[in-house]
Amino acid sequence: MFERLKKDIQVVFERDPAAKSVLEVLLCYPGLHAIWLHRIAHRLYKRGWIVLPRLISNFARFLTGIEIHPGAKIGEGLFIDHGAGVVIGETAEIGRNVTLYQGVTLGGTGKEKGKRHPTIGDNVVVASGAKVLGSFKVGDNSKIGAGSVVLKEVPPNSTVVGIPGRVVVKDGKRIDDIDLEHNNLPDPVAEMLNCMQRKIEKLEARIAQLEEELNKHGAKSV
Repeated sequence: MFERLKKDIQVVFERDPAAKSVLEVLLCYPGLHAIWLHRIAHRLYKRGWIVLPRLISNFARFLTGIEIHPGAKIGEGLFIDHGAGVVIGETAEIGRNVTLYQGVTLGGTGKEKGKRHPTIGDNVVVASGAKVLGSFKVGDNSKIGAGSVVLKEVPPNSTVVGIPGRVVVKDGKRIDDIDLEHNNLPDPVAEMLNCMQRKIEKLEARIAQLEEELNKHGAKSV
């Protein structure tokens, strides 16, 4: 147990440059508190308890602003940065070394029974405000851009942005074991606008050229 707690604290130091001391991490990191309380609730939930695990989950939400259903399965190395507004559903599964930022939702899309929340692979980063909704898998080493809404499966080693989420990079570059550069993502909308702007400039130049030729022909005819 103590080795597990030690690893949880080490994860914070590895992924948050703001962490200064063990005492600070123990007292001031709500993501860590939410994970520890979830482990207690999850163990009771697996033993068939219902109300007490939900009470622990509600207490954790009140204390940290993070809601994790006791039924969710969470692997080692999860880091929830800031954490306000994070929601993790009952049948969600999270792999190893996953990073979630504030406002992330791992939710369902309806009232269906059974598996209805996403499975997050290893070494995945889900950036601020992203929503991953449905019973599909986000592949290992993938990144979900801030504010994205992901509604279908994501292949491994991919980058997803937009609403609805679109894969914009896949195997495009080497993925480190834990890649936190979630701010360095392509913007497909901006790229499309730039492409349209270039086409408009070409059309304007062509129109100007045709007008000049017409003016020359008109002057010659006079």
